[in-house]
Amino acid sequence: MSTEMQTFEGSRELAVTSETASTVLAAQAKALVEARMTVALKFPRNEDDVRQKLLKECKRPSFASVAIYSKPVGGKQIQGPSIRFAETAVRCMKNLDVQTPTIYDDESKRILRVTVIDMESNTAYSQDLMIEKTVERKQLKKGQTAISSRLNSYGETVHLIQANEDELLTKQAALVSKAIRTLGLRLVPGDLIDEALSMIRQTMQNEDAQDPDAAKRRLFDAFADLGVNAKQLITYLGHEAQKLSPKELENLRGIYTALKNAETTWAEIMESKGQPEGEQTKPSNLKEHLSKKPKDAPIDQSPLTIEDVKQRLKAATNEDEVNAAWELIEIENVEHTKEQHKELGTLYTQRMKQLQK
Repeated sequence: MSTEMQTFEGSRELAVTSETASTVLAAQAKALVEARMTVALKFPRNEDDVRQKLLKECKRPSFASVAIYSKPVGGKQIQGPSIRFAETAVRCMKNLDVQTPTIYDDESKRILRVTVIDMESNTAYSQDLMIEKTVERKQLKKGQTAISSRLNSYGETVHLIQANEDELLTKQAALVSKAIRTLGLRLVPGDLIDEALSMIRQTMQNEDAQDPDAAKRRLFDAFADLGVNAKQLITYLGHEAQKLSPKELENLRGIYTALKNAETTWAEIMESKGQPEGEQTKPSNLKEHLSKKPKDAPIDQSPLTIEDVKQRLKAATNEDEVNAAWELIEIENVEHTKEQHKELGTLYTQRMKQLQK
């Protein structure tokens, strides 16, 4: 057989194999959707049951404290249901199918299609997300090359670099979560969302009324975990923490949720208050919080180590703190080996299981 014929036969085999694989995947996806629709029709949701389950969740202070976000938009402070609220609402609704297939991928970007389908009514909403395979870092590791550089709002140089797989997945997860919230809440009755948000506010008002000072301390500590210290919060409020009103406490709690879910940044929040950039206090580094040194102690400028992250994971008291500790690896560009990453991954899984009990 000639070389040309062999090449032709080989190409044809590859084409047939690729086509067969695509056909199999399409058939599997179709069968899965049909099976879910069959189950949904056999076990339809009960709206009263959905309402009771969602409102029961809203009565839990630990959930209510992160169920509403607040952020500046167009010079005004807006509030809305958070990503955590949307995830819970989708779960309570039942028979909602969430799909996030990758529809395009190359060296510079990845495109995902997020779709939320109501299996009972066959109503679907979708949104395409384009994810650039880059991240910004203040420092470059050995061997890293900056694609471009810019000055941030604090006059610091920030470099745009190629994202590794872990960084890309973190970025992708944040964008997908926001899309699921937007699309999923469109399938939840609007009056139920309004009732749930009212219940959440009532839950937190009752919780705060029992010990207002403790509620303030918990919130200030939560901000510290995100790198926003007490001095910055006082600057934002314009008065001491002792004068914090219930409305301000609610607003701060929403800002905390927005910051944690990457809905906004502290710089944007301060700009919305009309604070000149020069008067803003530079956000403290998360590793400064890790050190837990006295207020008048000198700040440790040494690089964050993998052991610091490990201790943070062990000391976490809730799932959000575990996630925040894990994200320190990428935020601070922590040097570590594959073995250390695997060990931390095991510890992360163990801590999440312990805190979910």
